[in-house]
Amino acid sequence: MPSSLPSPMASSSTEPSPSPSPPKEVRNWLELPRDVTASILSCLGAIEILKSGQMVCKLWLDICKDPLMWRTIDIRKNGDPDDFLDFRSDVQKMYRYIIDRSCGQIVDISIEDFRFDQQLLYITASSRQIKRLRLASCSFVSDNELVEAIEKLPLLEELDLTQTYFKSPESCMEALGRCCPHFKTLKLNSFVHKVYVNPSYGKDYSKHAIAIGKYLPGLHHLELIGSWMTNIGLEAILDGCPKLESLDLRGCFNIRLKEYLGRRCAEQIKHVKLPYDSLKGTEFISDIGETFSEEDYNLNCSHHFFSMGNNSAELEDENGDDDSDYDFGYSSEDDFLDNDDSILNLFTITVLFFFFFSL
Repeated sequence: MPSSLPSPMASSSTEPSPSPSPPKEVRNWLELPRDVTASILSCLGAIEILKSGQMVCKLWLDICKDPLMWRTIDIRKNGDPDDFLDFRSDVQKMYRYIIDRSCGQIVDISIEDFRFDQQLLYITASSRQIKRLRLASCSFVSDNELVEAIEKLPLLEELDLTQTYFKSPESCMEALGRCCPHFKTLKLNSFVHKVYVNPSYGKDYSKHAIAIGKYLPGLHHLELIGSWMTNIGLEAILDGCPKLESLDLRGCFNIRLKEYLGRRCAEQIKHVKLPYDSLKGTEFISDIGETFSEEDYNLNCSHHFFSMGNNSAELEDENGDDDSDYDFGYSSEDDFLDNDDSILNLFTITVLFFFFFSL
């Protein structure tokens, strides 16, 4: 008796074939809005833009030539110093190239670990719109050069000279007070040493603080990490800077905040970091230890910024004498397009664009 069921062959021939999946959309980096591309490239820093970013394609080169791309400049030596020197041994030429590209549009410039030789004056001569100037761990910045640069920056609001030393704080602070009416933030941080100054020399080690109090009455934020100043300097700051909102005294081991001066800091300044607070997170400055003595800093006041936590280490010997030993605990455009290894640096750019497209 013939079967009424259809044969497997006939059944399979009547089933519809699956429809092909639509092609996966592939995004083109070059289709990003110009301002978004510029924002991503700016994360590389000035040196990597010159070495890598601008050489990917003509569009990126055009973006990197835009003066608005250079309103914020970050110049630092990344990776092997020898590799940087191989990129361009003439550092002064590189500086001038970057500044020329900005066409006077710079508002924020940060330079790390460089030796200056009149480059600072070249920057400020053509970039009078600078509001923030940061020179971290830079050498050969003369007092005269620094003062002359400040005098050309009437819009300056912040100056950061972390680990950058100068001999005449009086002239520098006077120039800031005289030429920069909008100035609000000063950072004069140094490498921290556990050292104590003889009180009879307190005024000599407080010259910068005395100058700050004398010439910068409009200061809002002040960092003096690692300063050797004594209470003489701190009192000058409190007297001369009535608008001060934050004060960083970490590593200032010659400050004694007992009684009157401690209470005055608590009442007058909203945010205070104490000499023995942790230095974790600071740049160019190492922490000398995890725990400190709270003996000199028990202020008997309610201001929460003066809580010392679990600090317990003693900095004085059994006789109560200070330990005075040092304790270190802590051109032409083609000139910049000829680096054969620069494409290897595009890994950073790739990661940034991948992050953007994954959003």
